[in-house]
Amino acid sequence: MTLFSKIIVGEIPCYKIAENEKFLAFLDIFPAMPGHTLVIPKVETDRLFDLPETYLKDILVFAKPVARAIQNAFNTDRVNIITVGFEVPHAHIHLLPMNNMHDMNLFPGKKKASDEALKTVQEKIVSLL
Repeated sequence: MTLFSKIIVGEIPCYKIAENEKFLAFLDIFPAMPGHTLVIPKVETDRLFDLPETYLKDILVFAKPVARAIQNAFNTDRVNIITVGFEVPHAHIHLLPMNNMHDMNLFPGKKKASDEALKTVQEKIVSLL
């Protein structure tokens, strides 16, 4: 069972942004910047393109209102999708608020965000959904 599967079933807490029967969006606890959100399928699959086609189609539809809420919450130029997939062997996408190309670096010496900071970001995004 991956770390993300444990989050899905509630064994590990998260700062949930949105959820439906197929997907869960929650804050990255090592954010590249405030609003950095992960979207994961509720099926345990290592690689994004190994997901069933319905999941591949639906992940972007699920992520769209989350991305808009992030963009509005942090007044960023855009929210981009980044897929890496090496840090947890469970398919996922990063929703990253960005104002320029330098904001794309996910690993600038990642530091764990405080619970207070994560809770504030969570409330700000969720209030805009």
